[in-house]
Amino acid sequence: MPMMQTRRRFLTTLAAAGGAGFAHAPRVRAAEEAPETASVRIDKDRSTCAAPQDVAEELLRAEGFTDIRYVEMEPYRPAAALGHNPIVLAMERGEIDFAMNFPVLFIPGIETGAPIIVLGGVHSGCFELFAKEGIRSIAELKGKTVGLNASPAGLLMLMAAQVGLDPTKDISWITGTDPSVRPLELFAEGKIDAFLGFPPEPQELRARRAGHVIVSTTVDHPWSQYFCCMLTAHRGFVRKYPVATKRVLRAILRATDFCASEPASAAQRLVDGGFTQRYDYALQTLNEVPYNNWREYDPEDTMRFYALRLHEAGLIKSSPQKILADGTDWRFLNDLKRELKA
Repeated sequence: MPMMQTRRRFLTTLAAAGGAGFAHAPRVRAAEEAPETASVRIDKDRSTCAAPQDVAEELLRAEGFTDIRYVEMEPYRPAAALGHNPIVLAMERGEIDFAMNFPVLFIPGIETGAPIIVLGGVHSGCFELFAKEGIRSIAELKGKTVGLNASPAGLLMLMAAQVGLDPTKDISWITGTDPSVRPLELFAEGKIDAFLGFPPEPQELRARRAGHVIVSTTVDHPWSQYFCCMLTAHRGFVRKYPVATKRVLRAILRATDFCASEPASAAQRLVDGGFTQRYDYALQTLNEVPYNNWREYDPEDTMRFYALRLHEAGLIKSSPQKILADGTDWRFLNDLKRELKA
């Protein structure tokens, strides 16, 4: 296992690894205005695919932030519908400023007026749908029971609708709404037919040799062609602190490059920071999730894709154009793509 890194060693590693230009960051920042605030609050996400925001603390300090708080959210408990999203609720209550989140979870919040602005995409892939032997496709889930613990029911609803199933009638749902019900355990014990998971759940199921993957959003089309995690911000923070907003986004994107180039070091930082307990699962995630595609994929395409799918499925009423107009701001990302030579 890698040695625990000191702050200086971490920054040195970033520079040596390329670190998205981190070695030259002081000169770039010297020509910029200072951030309007030195404080920032970020969702403390314990899903290992959200590693970029979790390992970004030193990069945020280099951007001029001195008060960096990772805020604990209540666990996400999916229902057999879109369910509520703790990140959206926290944004509405003004408890956090930034969070990585999945479009299926936050687009309904944009529609209902939550103060959410999407700034850019971080990575694609991370959800995996496991099934027991004998089930080879989503279409074969008709009449079957599917478990969810922290994954969004909305994603599987979209997948089911795509192959002609009615997810509310054709699938029986076992969710983690009741903490005493453990859908992952039920699937691993062969008591339900399928399970939709995201890191570190897929890593645990593989370690336990439970079932097989029938859909992976990392490699299977169309899901692999769009961002999974995107950086969202509180509208009020973006409006009041535009310089600070750009600096936060830059730190997250540099941390994303660090996760791609130095997965072992990033995995160790997740453990050291208390974001996860299993170094082995974290390292598997960082090696599997394509953190290097934030430059290639278009976040607007992702928002349009998921908004259209949700609209077609009757899960939102707004058009993709309205969702884009009300809930996105690409100014900072476009500037940083030029700056970071994307």
